Formats: sequence, C-alpha cells, structure tokens
Amino acid sequence: MPIKRLLKDKRTPEEIELLNKAFKHALNLLGVADRNDPFCDMVARKIIEVGATGVREPRQIAEMAVAWIGLR
Repeated sequence: MPIKRLLKDKRTPEEIELLNKAFKHALNLLGVADRNDPFCDMVARKIIEVGATGVREPRQIAEMAVAWIGLR
C-alpha cells in the first residue's frame, strides 16, 4: 500500500490508521481497485497533504483529497 511507504516520518498509530482509512475511502470513491496503479501514489500523497491540515475525519479527508485531485 503506497500510503505506508510514504509515511516515513514519525506518526502515531492513530494517525496512521486515520490516513489508511481515508486512503481506502478515496480509492473507493475513485473506483480504483488495483493498489499497484501509479495513480494510487498521487492519491496517497494528497491524503497525507489533507491530513496535515488538521482534518481528523477519514471520510472528509478522502472527499477533500478527491476534490483537490479534480476528479469529483
């Protein structure tokens, strides 16, 4: 899963779980089933970026990331 690979800095287990849930939700919103798709890297990076803004609801993070990517 790309998001774990991108989280090289120190994050709490709760933060990691939050971002993982948001990542999975975003992929579902986008209809992406293949986790090896290079597009997943872009989604993961955007999830991390949105998560850094202080939003703490996985669904909201996912929806914001998808909107920022411009596909929804």
